[in-house]
Amino acid sequence: MDDKLPRRKPLRLKDFDYNSAGTYFITVCTHNKKNTLSRIVGAFDDSPKVDLTPMGRIVDAVINNSPSHIEVEVCRYVIMPNHIHLILGIYESDERACQGVPVRLRSSISKAVGYIKMKSSKEIRNAFGEEVVWQRGFHDHIIRNHRDFDKIAEYIYYNPARWQFDCFYSERDE
Repeated sequence: MDDKLPRRKPLRLKDFDYNSAGTYFITVCTHNKKNTLSRIVGAFDDSPKVDLTPMGRIVDAVINNSPSHIEVEVCRYVIMPNHIHLILGIYESDERACQGVPVRLRSSISKAVGYIKMKSSKEIRNAFGEEVVWQRGFHDHIIRNHRDFDKIAEYIYYNPARWQFDCFYSERDE
């Protein structure tokens, strides 16, 4: 290995099993943080709205139509101009299993995020010729309790209103 190359910072928490049941806050950024997914309309109004671009509508459809073998529940999400925030849940079992509903098996957060990125990239490439849609990897935070969940869910809900103050804010258009 060439010692002159910088070492990449590990993206995942060391020794944590990302297949374990739990809830995770995920952020995925677009390539070069280009504003290709949405616009924030009425940013200075009381209730700004996310206006999805055609690429953003593809991402939205992929998130909402993930196949059953990606056994991760999307609890909350928002599609911002240059990134998406998701709260994903993995459950080992489900009280509905006693009612004949299949038990939700453990799955991988990386598998779910990889599916969203791969499927949306393929559809965006086919529709618009965009070669690279997403940055490599994703940011994650393991949600530890109900208070943490509520705080992150509130952050996602109010993210469009705080867009100009967001650490991912950019005026770089598509």
